[in-house]
Amino acid sequence: MWELHQRLRHCRQAGRSGDLHRAVVAEVRAEAQAAALARLEPLLSAGERDLVRRGRNRAGRGPRRGEAVIYGQATGFETMLGWLFLRDPERLAELLDQLDSSRPFSPPPDHEPPSRSPS
Repeated sequence: MWELHQRLRHCRQAGRSGDLHRAVVAEVRAEAQAAALARLEPLLSAGERDLVRRGRNRAGRGPRRGEAVIYGQATGFETMLGWLFLRDPERLAELLDQLDSSRPFSPPPDHEPPSRSPS
């Protein structure tokens, strides 16, 4: 989801395809996703934070060269974006707009994902 957003965003800019590709790759690396999550953290609802936590906990060790903490944060970020893409595209758009701009942003009412049923 995040990579698609970055590709669409960069396609609006003039430039050589190789340069645009490298710009996208830089923004979809785990470190960049963890930084994006950190920017959004104060704006997330409790349910969105829970999605991030659940995704982070499922991340596993990650790649050999990367830090497991960063990889987990990036996985949690992708989990939340994927859930919002499927369940609340309007909220997803708000968060992506926030990342794309520097204007002030107020969090909307709490958006809660369905609670997990005990298995």
